[in-house]
Amino acid sequence: MSRHVTVGIVLVSHSAALAEGAAELAAQVSGGTVAIIPAGALAVAAAKFSSAVSLTVGGSRADAKSVLGVMGLGATSGQHVTVAADGPDAEEAVAAIVAILAEATRVGA
Repeated sequence: MSRHVTVGIVLVSHSAALAEGAAELAAQVSGGTVAIIPAGALAVAAAKFSSAVSLTVGGSRADAKSVLGVMGLGATSGQHVTVAADGPDAEEAVAAIVAILAEATRVGA
């Protein structure tokens, strides 16, 4: 009988090497692959826009400019994420965040 287990690890660091090392260790222990979803990259990208940017997963909503807010959503692979923005550069903000999400969840990356 095959069993699929999902484990979430939140690592807050300014070191990409540390994050990659943690993902490699987790992959070795689990015998599978591990994806790193860049909550920090989303927040940094969203902060570049003057528009208010939000992410919604299920019934939870977060300010995309908040790393802790994005991490608090607890989004996992396969979940529907809605990106919304309100302001003068809203269209560009949504496109930028969607591009980051698309790259982060690309299969075979």
